[in-house]
Amino acid sequence: MTGAPQRHDASVGAVCVLAAATSIQSSAAIALPAFAVIGAAAASGFRFLLGATILLVLARPSVRQFDRAAWLGVLAFGAAAAAMNVCFFQAVSRLPLGTAVSIEFLGPLTIAVVAGRGRRHATYAAIALVGVVLLARPGGGVTLLGALFALCAAAGWAAYTLASRRLGALTRGVDGLALALGVAAVLAAPLTIPAYGSLTWTLLGRLAAMALLGVVVGFALELAALRRLAAPHVAVLFALNPAVAFAVGWLVLGQHVSVAALLGGLCVVAAGIGVTSEARRRAMALPPA
Repeated sequence: MTGAPQRHDASVGAVCVLAAATSIQSSAAIALPAFAVIGAAAASGFRFLLGATILLVLARPSVRQFDRAAWLGVLAFGAAAAAMNVCFFQAVSRLPLGTAVSIEFLGPLTIAVVAGRGRRHATYAAIALVGVVLLARPGGGVTLLGALFALCAAAGWAAYTLASRRLGALTRGVDGLALALGVAAVLAAPLTIPAYGSLTWTLLGRLAAMALLGVVVGFALELAALRRLAAPHVAVLFALNPAVAFAVGWLVLGQHVSVAALLGGLCVVAAGIGVTSEARRRAMALPPA
């Protein structure tokens, strides 16, 4: 029967999203001290440059296996990832980490609402939205420029979600991801030029850790999730990112977390559990192969 493997895939996909969220938001916390030295744009550029280098060395992808469709997928993923992360780092430099991620989540949430099917999915998306609104604490330390960058990051995250799904379908392993991150690194490389004079070994170590967690591990886990779950399901599960971001902001950065944020986190977790259960339920309903 096909149901059992797909139920397993739903669970594994949800775990991958949670692990990716933890890795990516931890990398953002590591990046914050670098902003004061080289700026958010350069930090984002180095994140891709170092992350792509690490993954390309590890994967050593064979370019001969890629056809035109695969290369288009690689280019789309690279462009979306670069835009999303450059805008996100600009937002994080102006907003609390959890608030920036909450606003950014509007991108995948839009995909969840538009592409999702059924009342249950719509309900889980609505619960996630309520949670994100509570997490964002409207009016609490939100600047106009920071919010605009976060909204641009939201558009990039929506494009990234769709591009990831396409890349996962067209390529195997991490070869496509390695090349796509290489594209993102090339696009973001000009942002690093003004910062080379400020680099130290300590700063390079911080940037390398940030790249390993946020790019190599984080993106690989998200791609694995999108290979196991439909994009609308993963888009709702991405609601775990704001909750994780607030937890990291509180535990690592000492940022205040209100009662509303705690309630929002519970809503987000409930939506994540619900969408995973829904994916497993649909897998159980599939006829035998």
